[in-house]
Amino acid sequence: MSSTTLQARGDRPGTQQHRPVGQTAPPPPAAAPPTGIASLSSLRQLPFFAGVPDEALAALAARARWQVYAPGEVVVDSGDPTDEVFFVAEGAVRVVVRTALGYEAILNDLGAGSFFGELAAIDGVPRSANVTALQRTRVCAVPGPAFMDAALASPVAARRLLRLLASRLRAKDERLLEFMALPVRQRLMAELLRLSRDRGGGERALSPPPQQHVLAARIGTRRETVSREMAEMARSGLLTVGRRAIVLHRPDALQTEIETRLRGPG
Repeated sequence: MSSTTLQARGDRPGTQQHRPVGQTAPPPPAAAPPTGIASLSSLRQLPFFAGVPDEALAALAARARWQVYAPGEVVVDSGDPTDEVFFVAEGAVRVVVRTALGYEAILNDLGAGSFFGELAAIDGVPRSANVTALQRTRVCAVPGPAFMDAALASPVAARRLLRLLASRLRAKDERLLEFMALPVRQRLMAELLRLSRDRGGGERALSPPPQQHVLAARIGTRRETVSREMAEMARSGLLTVGRRAIVLHRPDALQTEIETRLRGPG
């Protein structure tokens, strides 16, 4: 159960919108209430619904609810028979799968603009993963049937949902190949590249730096193994681990090592 972040298209940064002299600026959209019944205007603040016609959203707005979760609070759990789709407006959640023996794998962290739970809305099957708030998180919960009605009534929403499902399938194919073909070192490199952001000068950074047990849960290994591999990469000058960030000094070298392992030299 992973997802993606969809951004609504807006004005280009740095441009100004001019209006005739004497005309007052329109009021900003009202902020969505922390909890309670959703409204059409509050739904329009969610990127997924940008451009969706009012008639497709009206019935959905009447059934949607704003909810707030405290850090560590479970939003949905594996096996739950619920079908709501959750749109993250503020905060972040973590998607995790666990076995009966306690093995845990982190599938994704989702922030504002993301949504999750659409698989249960589509097929009605109980939840396949646990989703827990990482910080104070405000979501809009939409019943599955209402979500599907709105998505199927709007080509804009339908295309966004299809793109989401396609991106999830591609991401799972990529991760499956890594688990099958790569040892821990290259799986760790691939995860560091995925989680990092460009910081200029040919370097990338993860800030704040994820804890080693979190990285281990993302790539299917133990914390001690991650610690050993990170220390080796640091000694090789590939990265630096600091209190505020992990800096990847040679991300191109990491990518080359991954591709060489997957495809062979040359």
